[in-house]
Amino acid sequence: MSIDPNPATHVDMPDPPDETIAACLARRAVEAPDTVYCEFRGRRITLAELDAGARRWAAHLQAQGLRRGQRVALMWPTDPEHLFILFALARLGAVRIPVNLHLRGAPLVHLFEQLEPQALIADPACRPVLGALADQVPVCLWRDEQTLHVTSGDEGTEAAVTPHPDDLLALALSSGTTGAPKGVNKSDRHLRAGAQAILRLTGAGPGDTFLFWESLHHGSGVAVAIAALLGGFRLAMVERFSASQFWREARECGATHVHYLGGVVAMLMKQPPGDDDRGHAVRIAWGGGCPAHLAAAFDERFGVQVREGYGLTELLTFVTLNPDGPPGSIGKPLSHYDIALCDEQGNAVPDGTPGEIVVRSRVPGLQFLGYFRSPEADAASRRGDGFLTGDLATRDAEGWLYYGGRRKEMLRRRGINISAWEAEQVFAGPPDIEEVALVGVPGELGDDELKLFVRLREGRTPDPLALVRWVEPRLAYFQVPRYIDFIDEFPKTPTQRIQKKELSRRTDGVWDLDTSGHRVAR
Repeated sequence: MSIDPNPATHVDMPDPPDETIAACLARRAVEAPDTVYCEFRGRRITLAELDAGARRWAAHLQAQGLRRGQRVALMWPTDPEHLFILFALARLGAVRIPVNLHLRGAPLVHLFEQLEPQALIADPACRPVLGALADQVPVCLWRDEQTLHVTSGDEGTEAAVTPHPDDLLALALSSGTTGAPKGVNKSDRHLRAGAQAILRLTGAGPGDTFLFWESLHHGSGVAVAIAALLGGFRLAMVERFSASQFWREARECGATHVHYLGGVVAMLMKQPPGDDDRGHAVRIAWGGGCPAHLAAAFDERFGVQVREGYGLTELLTFVTLNPDGPPGSIGKPLSHYDIALCDEQGNAVPDGTPGEIVVRSRVPGLQFLGYFRSPEADAASRRGDGFLTGDLATRDAEGWLYYGGRRKEMLRRRGINISAWEAEQVFAGPPDIEEVALVGVPGELGDDELKLFVRLREGRTPDPLALVRWVEPRLAYFQVPRYIDFIDEFPKTPTQRIQKKELSRRTDGVWDLDTSGHRVAR
């Protein structure tokens, strides 16, 4: 894959400086100690307080034997104390393993067996689900036993540690939407560059406020926390995303920017219209996964500009940005990267043809750093010096990229390839529908039959035949699902992505178009 010298094909980004996250916090706490970094439940945390909290936790963790390079599982709610610990671990050069509070059973066991944390920092509510797993970790620190020691300030000052700009700081978990999550090696430089991409997309700076709903056990939440430090904007932290409370929370905190992922925009558009839909200070919604028609409708209804990008755990929060391009495009690659769209043999596809997104770093240190102890997955994800994302896109004649879904979620029915992602945008259209997911189930002739999972809005009545009749004029006959299954809740990642691997492929007892008596027009 050759480097394209034409700057019009990239979004210009400066190379990340060598100042580490820890050094940046220490500097900013001196330069602007009274600047409010975060608000949570009426509590204001300044940069000086953030730095002091991180220092106290770093000293306490050192006193418990924690050292540079050690792997630390962090299973903690999204609150300011989580931020203190996050920055404390960066000060120590420890490798953070974020653990979803809702994880339990086999997936939790897999994470601990795969990543082998050498220390655990956890909320006591997690004791029952952790069970014997906690006993296998050499150092266990529980919130109720540690917080008093930390807040008292009696731990002294931590021994001097100077993290390197390319030290590993996290084992970020791949999304696990289609397979078991893997630990992705993430450096200080990676984390800072991802935060800088957020600043480039949003244009945020001092005086701006982000409604901060993202879970801190997910990379997007950490990226926003670091971006606030680098860019000087304020975080208005809430405990979790709520579609029904979203705009009230945005109004109350004076948010200027809101983040979306997965189905967030669609869920907000499904909320009942109100006279105060524009009664807020939000200017920009930024994120990934918003189709062009929804972006236009969102802007018209709420008066908010939608800015789209594309990123992945293995590289940065964003590797492409669309701050001002055509609606529906995920943008162009950052100047840190080159992107090729390739077929299964690795050949570049022509403009307008779907191809797998293959990314190569232009900047030393920002390449894919590998999966932790997963050599087979690591090798399978590389082609030369390019990273195979598993995602599909098309490119237009001007170089703008358009997302086309996961390659592994391409379905083949009656000899024709179907993008689940594209079809789902249509299935989600009727007003009674909250969310949908399309999967393939084994067909009688060896290819896929389509099974559609539907979550209805509260109080709505399932009517599968009405849905089929609605989509018929909007889709090709081979895209109309044979099976429709109604579901109360979807299993999701912290970024509101549906985990399709958890959805049943069984068809017994499920509404079946072939036995309904209705015939789809061809």
